[in-house]
Amino acid sequence: MSETTTNVLLCGVGGQGVLLASEVLSAAAMLSGRDVKKSEVHGMAQRGGAVTSHVRWGEKVHSPLIETGTADVILSFEPGEALRWSHYLRPGGVILTAKEPIYSVLVSSGAETYPEDVLQRLEERAGRLIPVDALQEVTALGNPRAVNILLLGMLSVFVDIPADHWKEAIQARVPKKTIESNLRAFERGRELAGS
Repeated sequence: MSETTTNVLLCGVGGQGVLLASEVLSAAAMLSGRDVKKSEVHGMAQRGGAVTSHVRWGEKVHSPLIETGTADVILSFEPGEALRWSHYLRPGGVILTAKEPIYSVLVSSGAETYPEDVLQRLEERAGRLIPVDALQEVTALGNPRAVNILLLGMLSVFVDIPADHWKEAIQARVPKKTIESNLRAFERGRELAGS
């Protein structure tokens, strides 16, 4: 990560929990005493459109927007979206992505085609790529809606935010009845990224 500011770009499609993940990430960074700025775009989110969130933190952050080529980490909920936003990644940066593709209405209708060899292309662009069968992992843990928290667990291995701050932020933002399953997903993400 850069000495002064850490830049994380989260991306996915509507309904995947990208915005909740960016809230948890921002809260965890604030709990660790950093100045945090966040920006999000979710125009067609309710219809499965692209959703992105820029989260930046450091001693003093002046803008919420990540410049092209400066993201330390791209945290992607869908591999095609990781590819779409990969030009934001800095040289040697990390891409963490769920492997499961989600086809837009345009792809499903035949108006567009889903990119080929997505993971291979991401491998070429990243200093390190960690793809994960995220849905399979969280389903095995009993909460198929916790893909976002699993991915945050993976992210936590690559950024300087203490684990207890992550857990506090998760507990404050997920529904009470899902706290335990979300914390299990977070820990599983840490295991996956650390192996």
